[in-house]
Amino acid sequence: MHAPVRTQPNKKKSAKAFWLKQLHSWHWVSSAISLIGLLLFAFTGITLNHAADVEGSPQTVTRSATLPPALLKQVAPDDAPDARKPLPAPVAQWVEKEIGQSGAGEAEWSADEVYLALPRPGGDGWVSIDRHSGEVSSEATSRGWISYLNDLHKGRNAGNVWKWFIDIFAIACFLFALTGLLLLWLHARKRPTTWPLVAAGLAIPAVLAIIFIH
Repeated sequence: MHAPVRTQPNKKKSAKAFWLKQLHSWHWVSSAISLIGLLLFAFTGITLNHAADVEGSPQTVTRSATLPPALLKQVAPDDAPDARKPLPAPVAQWVEKEIGQSGAGEAEWSADEVYLALPRPGGDGWVSIDRHSGEVSSEATSRGWISYLNDLHKGRNAGNVWKWFIDIFAIACFLFALTGLLLLWLHARKRPTTWPLVAAGLAIPAVLAIIFIH
């Protein structure tokens, strides 16, 4: 006499094993993608929280030069109204070579001056061109590598590529946290302190915000 075939528990066990394997795969892949970013953002979270204690000493470099006559003609005064537009390519290349500043980006064109603001992570800069004399002045300020990393944390003046990186990194962190939560749920029976710890992680910041933040 043959024993009855029991397939339902095996199917449930197989489905659970499948989803457990998927969760583990998504968890480790998302953690690998977000690992370096998490270290960076965790470190800069501390430095931003103590910005007054780790503030660097800004270093400023000023330079000056004069545009060659051939290039001066390309920025000479005209009857056009004030506008925002890039420097002519030859002028931008000359600025980068002679002044050591990027000539890219939109400049502010007024009757007497072309002003190019050059903000960047961890520093600032600008280039000013006198449209009559061709005199070029520039200033570049660096606030140190901690300020640089802090600005990357905030996405300040870091450009569109870094903006996309932050978005992708945030999605990876979300998947890392979500799959971690689901893995906690699957293993919670064998680890009775799981949900009290999760609840504490929610309750502690909430209580601190209610009591100490006004």
